[in-house]
Amino acid sequence: MDPDKFQILLEFFKALADESRLRLIGLLAQGECSVEELASRVDLKEPTVSHHLQRLRNLGLVTLRQEGNSRLYSLCSDALQRLSKEMLALEMITAPEADSEARWDNKVLATFVQGDVLVSIPASRKKRQVVLHWLVERFSPGQTYTEAEVNRLIQPAHADSATLRRELVASGLLVRQEGCYLRPLAKPVEV
Repeated sequence: MDPDKFQILLEFFKALADESRLRLIGLLAQGECSVEELASRVDLKEPTVSHHLQRLRNLGLVTLRQEGNSRLYSLCSDALQRLSKEMLALEMITAPEADSEARWDNKVLATFVQGDVLVSIPASRKKRQVVLHWLVERFSPGQTYTEAEVNRLIQPAHADSATLRRELVASGLLVRQEGCYLRPLAKPVEV
């Protein structure tokens, strides 16, 4: 997801998560009001109401109209509906997870891998999975390998090729059949 859109999504939910701002939106949905009117109706001080209105204006949910010495605020219902539709679209909500997962994977690899060398095998199963996915990239999908070939591909990354070979098989990233190893064409389902 685009970081700017994610930030707008975050600000949208933060703005609507505040009880006072929701009450102000409700009042403005009934018609234009000045800060003074709004302050008296929601029992808040005028500077506090102005602060809330500014947050709503920054999102385009509230508009300001000057009439003489008065400043009148109104709800921009079209903007509220548009933002609601955009922000609640499924791809907008699910996309950040993929981004954060990739960032987490990169952080794990930065911790455990230096260049092409695995500094240590992670104790955490989740971190170990990230490292194993990195390691299995040395193998071509659908190609069979002897145990010696598997060891030759693993050993430049880490001396304990036996442990890593067993871990690759246990995680389903490599399949062992009749003394040969194969990287499956399809990704295994993670449990």
